[in-house]
Amino acid sequence: MFRFARHLRSILALILVAEVILAAQRAVPSPKEHLGFDIGEDRRLASWPQIVEYFRRLDEGSDRVSVVELGRSTEGRPFIMAIIAAPSTLARLEEYRQIQKRLADPRGLSETEARALIERGKVVVLITCNIHSTEVASAQTAVEFAWRMATEDSPRVREILENVILLLIPSLNPDGNQMVYEWYQRTLGTPYEGTSPPWLYHQYVGHDNNRDWYMFTQVETRLTVEKAHNAWHPQIVYDVHQMGALGARIFMPPWIDPIEPNIDPILVQEMNWLGMKMAADLTAEGKKGVVVNAIYDLWTPARCYQCYHGGLRILTESASVRIASPIEIPFERLRGGRGYDARQPSWNFPEPWPGGIWRLRDIVDYQLSAFFSLLQTAARHRDHFLWNFYRIGRRAVEREEPPFAFIIPPEQKDPAAARKLVEVLRFGLVEVWKAQADFHADGRVFPAGSLIIPLAQPYGAFAKALLERQRYPDLREYPGGPPKRPYDVTAHTLPLLMGVNVVEIARPFSVPWERVDRAEEPTGGIVGGKSSHGYVIRPEGHREIAALFDLLKRGVRVYRLLESSAFPSGTAFVPAGQEA
Repeated sequence: MFRFARHLRSILALILVAEVILAAQRAVPSPKEHLGFDIGEDRRLASWPQIVEYFRRLDEGSDRVSVVELGRSTEGRPFIMAIIAAPSTLARLEEYRQIQKRLADPRGLSETEARALIERGKVVVLITCNIHSTEVASAQTAVEFAWRMATEDSPRVREILENVILLLIPSLNPDGNQMVYEWYQRTLGTPYEGTSPPWLYHQYVGHDNNRDWYMFTQVETRLTVEKAHNAWHPQIVYDVHQMGALGARIFMPPWIDPIEPNIDPILVQEMNWLGMKMAADLTAEGKKGVVVNAIYDLWTPARCYQCYHGGLRILTESASVRIASPIEIPFERLRGGRGYDARQPSWNFPEPWPGGIWRLRDIVDYQLSAFFSLLQTAARHRDHFLWNFYRIGRRAVEREEPPFAFIIPPEQKDPAAARKLVEVLRFGLVEVWKAQADFHADGRVFPAGSLIIPLAQPYGAFAKALLERQRYPDLREYPGGPPKRPYDVTAHTLPLLMGVNVVEIARPFSVPWERVDRAEEPTGGIVGGKSSHGYVIRPEGHREIAALFDLLKRGVRVYRLLESSAFPSGTAFVPAGQEA
């Protein structure tokens, strides 16, 4: 009798759990119910307003999803991030964020204290989608993936929810997402179906929004860095892209050489391991055409902010279609890229794709598999990722090898450029200090007011990568052959780019200093007072050019001096007596 009662209670408990799950699923509509079509369906795309609305419905209907608006895009659209985790985790988000913050800066943190934090902490994974707007699949994938995480009760989903805090940004460029959607709808059924829009898909920088992760010039970059990277210190950042259609079906790390030398070797090896694990999982699922260690290098911080902030970068590049229109590619048309041949098996490309029809849904399926593989690996190795995150921070703050610091003297040809350089460093969480007295360093005297960037700090690697002169390695196609063409930019030395005098200091020194929380605004003015003839603006700095354009915008007549004995060529002359 008692055994029967226990069985009955167990059955009732299971029924109750099932009812709760079914109720949650009923509260969250499927993407098809919301959109009227399946994600990845030929010639069908969700628009940005539809995507935002769906994520807000997930927020309302699921206790596993919390959607936050990080801000507004360049053109004023919602810039959103979904936080996905177990309900008990979402209820204590600030506690977990503080654990991340403490592990990120381990100064004063003992190993015992670190282990206690790691025992309580979660792996934080940031997935960023659709930074390049014609690469439409990932924003669509994000919708289906979020729905599955909100409604599924599989062991895999439960494992991820319990061990991971997922930050999912469905588009890093909402404006471009909507531009491409509208262009695609407009050209469906015409000879232009599946083409790229005949304008930049970001108002200012187009495709190069993915080269802004060290200058932070765009609204979307700044929102992501400030409110995702800097606020949450993710251990893993997965950047989801597409590439050309005629090669592999998907790329993932390991990367090809060169690797930027300021990236911690632990991160490089973790990227190799995690990328290979993802490649193995996709291949085991029967997905052909998976390539690693090809095409893409890991050289510049312009596209890898997290690599200098304790987090590893996973990039996938999926073979594209014509926006959402399918394509057919015979096997004979396939070609390779750097490091592989798309028609020949090799160690890094063991199973070529046989050719055929390739659809948007195929891209979505490959991306979904990559999402789940990465997140399940993160969940199963939670301790590993958190412990290495702490180790990387410890190595950074205990750094002893030269150089010791960089110094920005107060006297600069362009004070506004020096201020901007400091603002870039501070936005990237680099600590900057101001000398309170004159001091000696490497045999030179520096005045009080000099700015000092010591490299033994949590993000000293970011400062070093931006301030030192790069030496791009001499990579050859074969011994004695021509140089290999670089994949991307080869240098990112901000002092040279911006015209700022920055001095590298090899040996330690000491000076009383105070921390600089924000860069000081340089003061300007008119030399010589009011003039009845006019005024000149010398062509020597960023602020001078900004002032010139401001005058032109106000309708003020400005002349450019081609030759002058008193002023350099290019000096602007503003006649007096004009209203502005």
